[in-house]
Amino acid sequence: MSSQPNNPLHGVTLEQVITQLHAHYGWEKLGQLISIRCFQADPSVKSSLKFLRKTPWAREKVEALYIETFSS
Repeated sequence: MSSQPNNPLHGVTLEQVITQLHAHYGWEKLGQLISIRCFQADPSVKSSLKFLRKTPWAREKVEALYIETFSS
């Protein structure tokens, strides 16, 4: 396994990303910031993981928000 010192998501799972964003913003605010149905209609970590694993464009938006929110 190679080292990725310039990758801010290295070692962070998608579940951790969603959980931390939910704790920081809440589902309602997440649904406003990123307009995807898994954050707006009956949101949960499990449904979000299922959707984001199949939808690369949405995952990129979520990861970008995570980096913007938690990078120092």
